[in-house]
Amino acid sequence: MAVLHTIKALLYENQLTDDKNDYTARVSAERTLSLGDICQSAEERGGADIKASAMEHAVELFHKEMAYRLCDGFSVNTSWYSASIHVKGVFTGPTEGFDPAKHTITVEFRPGVELRKELGMVSVDILGKAESGSFIAEVTDLRTHSVNDLLTPGRNARITGGKLKVEGDDPTCGVYFVNEADGSRIKVDAADIVENLNAHLLIVIPALVTGTYRLEVVTQYAGGGSKFLKVPRTAIFDRLLTATVPVPL
Repeated sequence: MAVLHTIKALLYENQLTDDKNDYTARVSAERTLSLGDICQSAEERGGADIKASAMEHAVELFHKEMAYRLCDGFSVNTSWYSASIHVKGVFTGPTEGFDPAKHTITVEFRPGVELRKELGMVSVDILGKAESGSFIAEVTDLRTHSVNDLLTPGRNARITGGKLKVEGDDPTCGVYFVNEADGSRIKVDAADIVENLNAHLLIVIPALVTGTYRLEVVTQYAGGGSKFLKVPRTAIFDRLLTATVPVPL
């Protein structure tokens, strides 16, 4: 199949094994595109026969109705992706009802036939080994089990990557959620960093208002030993995360 796309990736040491020759590839992400950006691209690059503004309005209406029908228990298959709603959590016995304190409602998306065809036309350009600084590979919201997507204020999140351990005497060291709307930086209280290790952090998500956030970890961790880096380094997660409060049944 013809190659239509090229993505770039860097190799990082695999933190899950002791083999120094094990590496994992992480896509060197371009900037995050909004719905408006996609519609503008469809008009300018893709030759769409309607204006970007009209397309954006139509897609918004589609997403609104899709969300409504998903929340009625329907599954959706657009051929580009499929979506379905799930209840997660353990039920004690066959008569236990839904408890928002124990159970969550999530939506899972999977690539459909058309998207899988497009993925078959992607080549990967490995740029080599990444610099040995800290990096964030994945963020899991333990309330919803959402990966690289949702944040539940007041609940736990697991942050995995490399050289993430928060330590140092510089007061800027810590974990931050940066609000995309206004640039405000919300620092995780030091007492809410429950696990503080090289390869992962376990934190309590602060009281974030609903919105999108960029995650940052600032540390002077040097990778072992007693010495700190002279200047703190910052690992910035390359995906936006959305803070939301689960709605109980």
